[in-house]
Amino acid sequence: MEGTLSDLYYDPWDVEIDLDPYPTFRRLRDESPVYYNERHDFWGLSRYADIDAALREPNKLSSAKGDILEVVKADPVMPPGVFINEDPPLHTIHRALVSRAFTPKRIREIEDKVRAFCVACLDPIVGSDRFDFVQDLGAELPMRTIGMLVGIPDSDQPSVRAHAHAVLRNKPGEPLPVKKDHYFDGDMFGDYLAWRTKNPSDDLITELLNVEFDDETGATRRLSTQELLIFLAVVAGAGVETTGRLFGWMGKVLGENPDQLADLAANAALVPNAIEELLRYEPPGPHVARWVAEDVEFHGQTIPAGSALLLMLASANRDERHFTDPDRFDIHRRPGGHLTFGRGAHFCLGAPLARLEGRVALEEVLKRFPSWEVDMANARRSRTSTVRGWDSMPTVVGA
Repeated sequence: MEGTLSDLYYDPWDVEIDLDPYPTFRRLRDESPVYYNERHDFWGLSRYADIDAALREPNKLSSAKGDILEVVKADPVMPPGVFINEDPPLHTIHRALVSRAFTPKRIREIEDKVRAFCVACLDPIVGSDRFDFVQDLGAELPMRTIGMLVGIPDSDQPSVRAHAHAVLRNKPGEPLPVKKDHYFDGDMFGDYLAWRTKNPSDDLITELLNVEFDDETGATRRLSTQELLIFLAVVAGAGVETTGRLFGWMGKVLGENPDQLADLAANAALVPNAIEELLRYEPPGPHVARWVAEDVEFHGQTIPAGSALLLMLASANRDERHFTDPDRFDIHRRPGGHLTFGRGAHFCLGAPLARLEGRVALEEVLKRFPSWEVDMANARRSRTSTVRGWDSMPTVVGA
């Protein structure tokens, strides 16, 4: 295995590598497309075509033990209802229920509300010479949007956001600590669920409380309280952390490309493509993991059953075998199918919502701040290996 015979080394917890992983990713793609890390005992794929194929193999490459490397390696017992960590047919059943919140019709219906949230975040800052893309926008908008969609009361949203953030924090250089049966904590929603049962509304939880479905045994039933609590924890956590990180990259990357920022300020029609390029160039979720249920082979190398496999999405998004000049940020790039939202059965359910939030937010920012410079001296990285981004991305506006 070439990766163990040279100085080529990668793990997602290495703080120095994570600051700029792209040179290491390039070497992995070129020198060791099937990589094995002896120190932490995991395999990794880094090329676009390999990861694209792996994401479409839910039977051989299973999500049932988690989709975060530390969780897969801990071999936890996943509680029922963690649909992102299930395989078909159970995954298909649970995903269909939750997808009711993310239909194109429902996403279109909430655009005005998302825009109103943006306006409420941004208007108080107008007239100031500083704006923090994470603190002022990224920390607020995704939670408010998910809260509205799912039905989480405003008063509970800060604690939900704090929990979603804390659960993904690892010490620098060390894997995330994982406790069996404790990764997704639905307990915080217990009181709310009981209240909503007695006070129905027009939200996802009311809908899920009443929906009947055929489960994997063929029985027609409603969701259990435990399943509902887990659903809430999964949707709230996934919708807050990853989308929130997108805003920090938005501030940094566009601030460092003032010519493209000027193009966007002059032509709002370019915004959707800019969001796609941003998702490709600096994906907030840089990798996903799978448990190898049966031997698989890539480039003549067998990855044995029982292994943990890391799929490096951020590397795939910079693979010159698929993208022309991939290390160049270009809002005019023709969309070429980045893997940030995954592929196949586990394609990110919230992708339309993340795209909506990114587009509306950038449109509203540009109306108020058509140009800015990044204050990197005061920017603060988020110390988490699972979701890559910033805790603070301050900018000087009108610069």
